[in-house]
Amino acid sequence: MIRILIRTLVYLISAAIGLLVATAVLDDMTIHWAGFLLALVIFAAAQLILGPFITKFVAKNAEALLGGVGLVSTFVALLLTQLLPVSDGISITGIPTWIAATVIVWLVTALATLFVPFLLAKAGIREAREDAADAKN
Repeated sequence: MIRILIRTLVYLISAAIGLLVATAVLDDMTIHWAGFLLALVIFAAAQLILGPFITKFVAKNAEALLGGVGLVSTFVALLLTQLLPVSDGISITGIPTWIAATVIVWLVTALATLFVPFLLAKAGIREAREDAADAKN
């Protein structure tokens, strides 16, 4: 159970970093802060649900496209996040911005998913050392 919570936290942090970087880089992508948390949860849930589904579909029907599954699921998750009426957290306009946002969010989220666990572990180790030092004193 703890592992699932940690993975979820890592993925939410990674998705937030990806969305924030894309918004910072792209003029036609904006974050509406009031709805950002909901948009983040919708995006992350859509990615987590769509990723395996799209992978199975592509592996079964078009194996040559298997490498693009992450990009496709990122695009679909961004689209759902923008289209769902309950979320007004992000706004993307223009085809070039959609393409760039998909690539940036996919790449940054993938990289952040690799590095965030190390940063969390490092913070946990530091806190454990501080607690141990406090216990000795």
